[in-house]
Amino acid sequence: MERDEIEEMRRALLRDDDMPSDKQGHHHRPGSSDADTAFEADGSTAEPARTGAPRRSTLQKVLGGVGEVLITVGVLMLLMVAYQLWWTNVEGSQAIAAQRDEIVSTWEHDPQALPSDPADIPPLKQPPYGTGFALLYIPRMESKVNGLPIAQGVGQDVLAKGAGHYRGTAMPGEVGNFAIAAHRSGHGEPFGDFADLRTGDKVYVQTQDAWYTYTLTTDEPNLTPYDTWVIEPVPGQPGATPTQKLMTMTTCTPRYGSTGRWAWFAELTDVAPASQIPAGVDAMPGTPATPS
Repeated sequence: MERDEIEEMRRALLRDDDMPSDKQGHHHRPGSSDADTAFEADGSTAEPARTGAPRRSTLQKVLGGVGEVLITVGVLMLLMVAYQLWWTNVEGSQAIAAQRDEIVSTWEHDPQALPSDPADIPPLKQPPYGTGFALLYIPRMESKVNGLPIAQGVGQDVLAKGAGHYRGTAMPGEVGNFAIAAHRSGHGEPFGDFADLRTGDKVYVQTQDAWYTYTLTTDEPNLTPYDTWVIEPVPGQPGATPTQKLMTMTTCTPRYGSTGRWAWFAELTDVAPASQIPAGVDAMPGTPATPS
């Protein structure tokens, strides 16, 4: 073999020895990696390992979307509850005050001649729907029912401004059943303390002409919305001819629901001229009066 050829082979072997090798003695080209030179058993090149987050499956995407929708619905429901329990109380308190002022203003600008005997004061006529005609006072619930306006009808528009009078039932001081309703939560929650009432408590109804005092007798806390017998002229006795001057107050139950109804019954125990405020009542300003 020629000397030049031997020298060339020696140089080639030296270059091969200079390459880095792994534990198995495999040589690697500078800048290469195992992934570049590895082979599968069948001789094909191995696929480099993937990096980054794995792709989400269709099911995972669907479940994620449903979760986001449920969270959004939950937030909206919380906002609705906040509106019902807080903001409607703000609006309700303002509407109640405005209705009260309107009633008192009417009395001031339309004075009536009254008989000397309170027993001769004629009962009010049934007013048009939505018209305010009386103020309600309940010392046991004084924080909410101290000059609460009473208007004709029990629609939501009426109850948003105070208590409502069931149309067709007796008017204050009249023979029969003077029946009213009010909210227990939201819209100013005037009957929010309904559960605090007790037998013997006084309920005062102020009209332009008179003060009517009713005394609570009994209650029915477990009614349904269909128990309309409570507002009949003689509660629980359909078709009976009334002989007493009664009053019924109704509201929703439970406190923050409307699946049931609660009623308190009362009977008239005193009548006084509008100028004689019953003892213990802090009457609204606007109507000249002298405490009895």
